Amino acid sequence: MATALIAIDWGTSSARAWWLDGRGAILAERAAPLGVQKVEQGRFHDALRSLLGGDAPAGVPLLACGMIGSRQGWLEAPYVDCPAGFAAISDGLARVTDAPLLIVPGLKYGDAAGVPDVIRGEETQIFGALDDFAGRKLVVLPGTHSKWALVGAGRIERFATFMTGELYAVLLEHSILGRLARAGEDAAGFERGIRRSLRPGAALSHDLFSARTLALTGELAPEGVAEYLSGLLLGAEVAAALGWVQRNGARGLDATLVGEAALCGRYDRALSIAGLAAHSGPSDAAARGLWRIAQQAGLVR
Repeated sequence: MATALIAIDWGTSSARAWWLDGRGAILAERAAPLGVQKVEQGRFHDALRSLLGGDAPAGVPLLACGMIGSRQGWLEAPYVDCPAGFAAISDGLARVTDAPLLIVPGLKYGDAAGVPDVIRGEETQIFGALDDFAGRKLVVLPGTHSKWALVGAGRIERFATFMTGELYAVLLEHSILGRLARAGEDAAGFERGIRRSLRPGAALSHDLFSARTLALTGELAPEGVAEYLSGLLLGAEVAAALGWVQRNGARGLDATLVGEAALCGRYDRALSIAGLAAHSGPSDAAARGLWRIAQQAGLVR
């Protein structure tokens, strides 16, 4: 079957393209380490050609999401205010002038104090992860900057970002907490950290130092330091995010996890300890979301 759309998830470090047929099924896919931070001197046109393995097929629309639409990308696609559904997102598509490429806008949401939060790329994964848009849904996207989103009536209502992944890397690599860490897996250490951050009255800036003191006193093996630290940070994220969910009237919702399988597994365990059920969304959520946005925008039938 002929290609009807080339869908591209173009992030910070890598890019992935899918060739989709007239039903949205994947015909082929390619990935390359061509994220926006790795494209030199703004040579995005060359990067796109390399990703596709040549020039784009004539007459086939190209639709991309992710950091390619950021200020550091090919073209800054404006943010759309939440709540936002398919119509608002498709109306906000940005067109690249020197290539047959459209870019999905990011989303912006202001909290109760008016402090803005933004996402770029995850909005497409959210719309691709859900098959049923009736009722309210909770979608969690683990990553360097994890996102928690509430979806209702076919719209992303609001979302919150947690810098858990980046904090973990900074603390492990650039603080005293990583000095005693050794490579290895320690499921018990990971769960111990989660439970400590989930306890009533937990204080992360205090609890973090226990990653060092437990190792110094021999209560935590060197192989468990990084796992315990990961558990502390993830438990703190889950505790804060569940409070955010409750304040927004969505207590008790199951979570749909979207992202890399191993990382989603860690979130699944943390959510289970916190008493929240979770299940994994589709691995091709970005491709599915791009197809649905393309349909709404009239790029495909």
